[in-house]
Amino acid sequence: MAISRAQLVKELEPGLNALFGLEYKQYANEHSEIFDTESSDRAFEEEVMLSGFANAAVKPEGQGVQFDDAQETFTARYTNETIALAFAITEEAIEDNLYDRLASRYTKALARSMASTKNIKGAAVLNNAFDNTFLGGDGVELCSTVHPTLNGTFSNELAVAAELNETSLEQSLIDIAALTDERGLKIAAQGVKLVIPSALQFTADRLMNTVGRTGTADNDINAIRNMGMISGGYVVNNYLTAAKKFFIKTDVPNGMKHFNRSPIKTSMEGDFDTGNVRYKARERYVFGFSDPRGIFGSDAV
Repeated sequence: MAISRAQLVKELEPGLNALFGLEYKQYANEHSEIFDTESSDRAFEEEVMLSGFANAAVKPEGQGVQFDDAQETFTARYTNETIALAFAITEEAIEDNLYDRLASRYTKALARSMASTKNIKGAAVLNNAFDNTFLGGDGVELCSTVHPTLNGTFSNELAVAAELNETSLEQSLIDIAALTDERGLKIAAQGVKLVIPSALQFTADRLMNTVGRTGTADNDINAIRNMGMISGGYVVNNYLTAAKKFFIKTDVPNGMKHFNRSPIKTSMEGDFDTGNVRYKARERYVFGFSDPRGIFGSDAV
């Protein structure tokens, strides 16, 4: 008895799903080193940034306590995108017993495409970090010297862009430690992870892991390593497009965000008109940022 198209799909789909899952997991989620993932249950998510309070005042004896108001400063909006791709195997290919070979090859290629797209989407936030056409909730780009606050502005990039070296890395950590909140209060921020393109991996390894200072015959210690700074080490992101720009992820909360609306799903069906068998992968997510203090960068060229 001939097997029906529906039976064929039912028999073959579990195997393709398993193959897809194994292939998909082979590709590192490089975005996970940069973004904190949260679940989403609607088309878009919004995060309202609050100013906090000013420094506490002295209360004179017998007088009332001073009140302060926390203010909403800006809203960061994340709109989930649907990412999907599919392929079809023709009825003729099935008849000619080419299904197994083609389906395996196509399924692996589909998994690779979905994983690659997700990494590209994540890296795009940093690739556009210095572009003033990609604005955050506060009205300026991710890395800027003029992020507005209630007390003026703050900067999360080097005042003078520089390539990755001992001086620029130390200055970045100094600038991160000097970050303030919306009211101008110090927040004791620290750099926790260096994010670099592949072209800088050898420079980063020397800067982070050598016992002594690099490029000098003096018997000086590597202060960054000795002080335990940038505790998360460095991570290479192969999807960063600029060979000289580098970033430092900080410990400031609500910085780099990845909202996951719908985890990756696969489905398979037969088409009556054409006789083709179609296989699809789909997921919904968005990458972005709320508090730009969550990242610090250098716009080196």
